[in-house]
Amino acid sequence: MPIPRLSPLATFVLLAACQVSDAPGTDSPPPPGSDYAGLAFEFEEVVPGIYHARGTGNLSVGSHGAVIVNEEDVLLVESHISAAAAYGVVDEIEALTDKPVRYVVNTHYHFDHAHGNQIYPPDVHVIGHEVTREMLISGGSTGRSYQSFLGGLPAQIAALEERIEGIEDEEERAGAEGRLAYMKNFQAGLDATVPTGPNTTLSERMTLFRGDREIRLLFFGRGHTGGDVVVHLPAERVIVTGDLLVPSLPYMGDGYIEEWVQTLEHLKGLEFDWVLPGHGNPFQGKERIGYLQDYLRDLYAQAVALHAEGLSYEEAAARIDMTGHAERYPVVQGSGVPAVAVQRIFELLEGGR
Repeated sequence: MPIPRLSPLATFVLLAACQVSDAPGTDSPPPPGSDYAGLAFEFEEVVPGIYHARGTGNLSVGSHGAVIVNEEDVLLVESHISAAAAYGVVDEIEALTDKPVRYVVNTHYHFDHAHGNQIYPPDVHVIGHEVTREMLISGGSTGRSYQSFLGGLPAQIAALEERIEGIEDEEERAGAEGRLAYMKNFQAGLDATVPTGPNTTLSERMTLFRGDREIRLLFFGRGHTGGDVVVHLPAERVIVTGDLLVPSLPYMGDGYIEEWVQTLEHLKGLEFDWVLPGHGNPFQGKERIGYLQDYLRDLYAQAVALHAEGLSYEEAAARIDMTGHAERYPVVQGSGVPAVAVQRIFELLEGGR
C-alpha cells in the first residue's frame, strides 16, 4: 500500500518495475527472498540529504529506516528484517546517490530492525549498543517475540496451499496464489538469514563526523529493549528513534516499562524538529514523548497493583483499563491491553532481566 505523502516533504516515488539487481559494493547475487517485482522501498526526504525509508509492500522489510547521505558516503539506520530486505535498500538508494554505504546503525536488536546485518562486508561499520550485539549473537533476537510474530508462518503457508486446492473461482484462486508466493518468498528470506551482531559497539555515546555533518549515536537507558540507540543530527534537528518512540503505541514485550519513562525524558533535552520512527510516518515536535510517558506510567501502576493481588498476567491484562489514553492513541479500545506487555512487567517484578 502506498504511504501518504507528508507535505511539504519530497517523496521519491520510483515507479519502474524491476527485479533486484546486484547491490553496489557487493559481488554476490541477491540473497534468497529477493523474488519480487517493483521496488521494496520508497524514500521520503525529510530534510536535505536525510530520508525516511519505508517499505512499499512488494517485499516484507519489517521496520522503517533512514538513509543519511554525507559528503563522501552513506549511513543507513536499520538493516531490516532479512538479508533480502537489507540488500534491497542498498540497491535502491542508487536512485538517490552513487556514494557507498560505509555505516549502518542498529537502533536495537529486534529481528525486524537488525536481521539484515549479514550482507555487509567487514569494511562497513555496523554499529549498535553492546546489548544489541549480545542479543544478536546469542540468539536473543529469535526468541519469544520472533516466534510470536513469525513462528506461525510455515503453518499459514501450509494452510493456504491446502485452501487453494479447493478454490474454483479463477480470480479468487489467482489472488490466493499471489499471497502464497509472497509468503513463500518471505519465508525463504527468513530461512536464509543468519542473525549477525554489529562489528562496532557503544555503551553510552559515539559521534561520527562525516564531512560537515555531525552524527551522534546516543544511549539514554533501557526502554523498548536493553540497548536502544537514538541517532541525533543536531545541525539538521532530526532524531531517528527506532521503536523507543513511534507515533502509535510501541511493542512492549521486551521492554523495561518503568525505566522507559526516564529514558524518554532524556529525549526532551535534545534539540530537534523531526522524529524519524522505526514504524509509522515522520512527525514533528516533542508532544508525543509526554503522551507515551503518561501511558507507560499508567500501565505500569495498574499492572503492579494487579500483580500484588496475585492475578496471572492474562487476568491482569484483561482488567487493565487504558481508555483514558484513547484520544491520543485511537488503537486503545475498551478495557484490556496486549497480554505480552503485562507479561513483561510481571517478569521484571519477579526478578527477570
